[in-house]
Amino acid sequence: MALIDVRHITKTYNSTAVPVHALRDVNVHFEKKEFTAIVGPSGSGKTTLLNILGGLDAPTSGEVLIGGQNITGMKESALVEFRLRHIGFVFQAYNLIPVLTAIENVEFIMLLQGVGKKERHERARALLADVGLADRLDSRPSQLSGGQQQRVAVARALASRPRFVLADEPTANLDSESTTSLLDMMEEMNAKYEMTFIFSTHDARVIERAHRVITLEDGRFQEDKQ
Repeated sequence: MALIDVRHITKTYNSTAVPVHALRDVNVHFEKKEFTAIVGPSGSGKTTLLNILGGLDAPTSGEVLIGGQNITGMKESALVEFRLRHIGFVFQAYNLIPVLTAIENVEFIMLLQGVGKKERHERARALLADVGLADRLDSRPSQLSGGQQQRVAVARALASRPRFVLADEPTANLDSESTTSLLDMMEEMNAKYEMTFIFSTHDARVIERAHRVITLEDGRFQEDKQ
């Protein structure tokens, strides 16, 4: 059984005079331990696909199965709980909570999960050490560089022990050195925790490092290179 099974996904936006077909009958599956980039020009549908995989957007038709469970059509309350337990997110804009320290940001998702205080703290410390920030536990986002903030975001995504991590243009705001460092760290996490990473990206540096590259164009599945 595939970790993620995408079946005949179509997404059409009708908010304008002319319907926008973001995805057209996309079929693809993802296995455990993948390190995959979804690529294509602007408007190709890659972010839409990522949002549907994460249950942040609903398809017009088709279905997404995660571990055999169909998340399409789930009630919003059930979907929120499913995302909390099973999916990690890394966003282009980091989305850290400004008033919390690095370790508090990483602990926050575990707090929502009901993980005990001692375990939260130990897990967050270990993850921040893994991403090279053992000496910045008490720093707030404003005291960290962009690359360091994105590392905190990755540690936070892994803290919930999700089945997979979705990363939407995670290197878009980073310089070359920070991008290389972040990708090194993500590959290490992929190997160490057998964690699936799925990126949407324009970044040639990410595409070069991906173990699998899926190309979308005009909402259609074009190529799958491994």
